[in-house]
Formats: sequence, structure tokens, C-alpha cells
Amino acid sequence: MDSFFRNRSCPLACPCLTLAQPLPSVSHFPAPTYILGVLPSRWGSTRFPGKPLHVIAGKPLIQHVWERCLRCSRLDEILVATDDERIRDAVLAFGGKVAMTSPDHPTGTDRIAEVALTVPQATHLVNIQGDEPLIDPALIDELAATMAADSSLDMATAANLLDPSDAAVRDPNVVKVAVALDGRALYFSRSPLPFFRNPVAGLPVLRHKGIYAYKRSFLERFVTWPPSPLEMAESLEQLRALENGASIKVLLTADTSPGVDTPEQAREIERLLSLSDH
Repeated sequence: MDSFFRNRSCPLACPCLTLAQPLPSVSHFPAPTYILGVLPSRWGSTRFPGKPLHVIAGKPLIQHVWERCLRCSRLDEILVATDDERIRDAVLAFGGKVAMTSPDHPTGTDRIAEVALTVPQATHLVNIQGDEPLIDPALIDELAATMAADSSLDMATAANLLDPSDAAVRDPNVVKVAVALDGRALYFSRSPLPFFRNPVAGLPVLRHKGIYAYKRSFLERFVTWPPSPLEMAESLEQLRALENGASIKVLLTADTSPGVDTPEQAREIERLLSLSDH
């Protein structure tokens, strides 16, 4: 027992203080996260003014998206981000929460970043398109969980498979994404991607789905960068992230839920909702 008392610097001769070096601090728990879901929603639309409040199956479009988000288990808070008082009033009327934002934002990402300022505890944010009333809550949860689990990621997004013969491959309104072997984004384009000069068995063509999750610290940096050359060429702001070295995980999803860009598409959504009720 005498060996326990050889550390003369310990006034109580406590054996727990005889170590020459302190034990390293090891945490067995992940860093705490607070994940904020944001639904950007604006009145102005070239093809469909007032779209967020267009009534589909008895409810405004934005309410359908909100109710989908309520089914998520990984979102700590949900906010609709808008610059329009009509949308704000409608959201409050159905029990939603609203963050009013500037009407001068050049991109939806800038609007998300302003919302982040009002929720300082948010460590991650998920940008959920306010015109996708059939979005799968499981996909939102998967994006949130992916970001929370991997600190090396700056962003995460999603894509679904396209048949190479599908006309959408050549449609400039359909954004495609090429991914690395580890599932991270290499490039986004409105052109066919990849261009198959040679047939490659099993190489997928991926349609990008416009949902994004961000690490807060990355989002704060992103909005300070000027539009990048490839972003301006393709009119795709996610290219700004890649051009600045961001790490973007692309999740493969079977969710092919359509968005609403025209009154005709709204009628199709209403038809699909009526089928799901039976």
C-alpha cells in the first residue's frame, strides 16, 4: 500500500491523484443537435402567382407540406419562411409557425440563412420546398439524420433514378447530378449527366430532388460568397457550394413526389390525394 502514497504533491495522499498525466476526456455521446425544418414560401411566381395559398383538396398548398413535415421525427422545429403577410396569416390560421423574411433575397438559401438568425440553437437546417405537398417525411428524416451523424458533411440532398431513355434526361428543366463512389456530389447540370460516349453497365442517371440539409456553420459561410461561374452558367446555386469545396452527400430515394408549378399540376395533385384517401 505504501506505493499509493509516493506522490508528495497530494496533500490527502489520495491514490487517485498519483497518475503523472490526467486521463483524456472522452465523450461517448454525439454532440447535441437541433434540426430546424424551413419551408420557404413566397407569393410571387411567374407561372402561378399566389401558389402557396392555392386550395388543393380543401387546404392551402402550404398546409399540405406543413402537415407532411409534422410527421417527421427528426425535426426539432418547423417554420414557414415568407415575406408575404397573406401567407403568414394563412399559416397562423392553420396552427403553423412563421418567420417573416426580407423580400430582397436573391436565392432561397439566403432566405433560409435569415431564418437561422432567429433560431440560434439550430445546428442544422433542412430546406423543404413549400410546393411539394406529397414529400415523403421519411426522406426529410433521413436527410436530417445523415447530417447529424456525419460532421464532415456541409450539405446533404437527394436524387432518384432516371431511365437513360427518359426524355427528362435531356430536359433542361430537370436537374441531374453525378456522384462519386462514396455518394458525394461531383456535379449538377441541366444537361444530360453523364454523357454516355460509351455504355457503362450499372451507371445510374440521377434526377436531383430539390431538398437540402445544411450544417449551420456552412450555411453562414455560403451566403457570404458571391455567385460562382458555374452557378451563373447553369443557374444552379448548389454549384457555388461545390466550387468552394463543399462536401455534399446525395441520398438515393424512391420518392418521386411531384411539385406544383402550374394550376394543371395542382389539379393532378388533387387527383392523387383523392386516390390516397381511398
